[in-house]
Amino acid sequence: MKRKLLVVFAFLTPLLWARPVQAADPAQVQQLLTTNSCEGCDLSGADLRQAHLIGADLRNADLTGAQLQEANLEGADLTGASLKQADLTDAFLTNASLNLTHLQSVNLTRARLYNVEARGAVIANINLTDVKMWGTPISVGGASLP
Repeated sequence: MKRKLLVVFAFLTPLLWARPVQAADPAQVQQLLTTNSCEGCDLSGADLRQAHLIGADLRNADLTGAQLQEANLEGADLTGASLKQADLTDAFLTNASLNLTHLQSVNLTRARLYNVEARGAVIANINLTDVKMWGTPISVGGASLP
């Protein structure tokens, strides 16, 4: 009996020390969808697929791991936001600001980035498969994409 308890305890102990999974604050997600403004909000892991976030104020927002597939971020201000591990597959960004934004391990497959500002952005391990980009100062291997 003691052995069984020891095995169960050994199995459950790591779960007690595990950090909770980051999750978006539902009230802040609703605020964004209602007002199109959520400066500094916790939207980590938020499901914003196909969201119309035209002109949204997302300055300094935490969008770590957010699902932004097919989202329309035209004119959105993402200055200082964290988009680490976010999925922007097929997203549309025109005249958006990614200044000082953290773009580590971001999926931009088939995204459209037209005239996007990205001064001071931290960019590493991004997926640019079939991305369409014009007038956007993101470069790969020392050469800017068309």
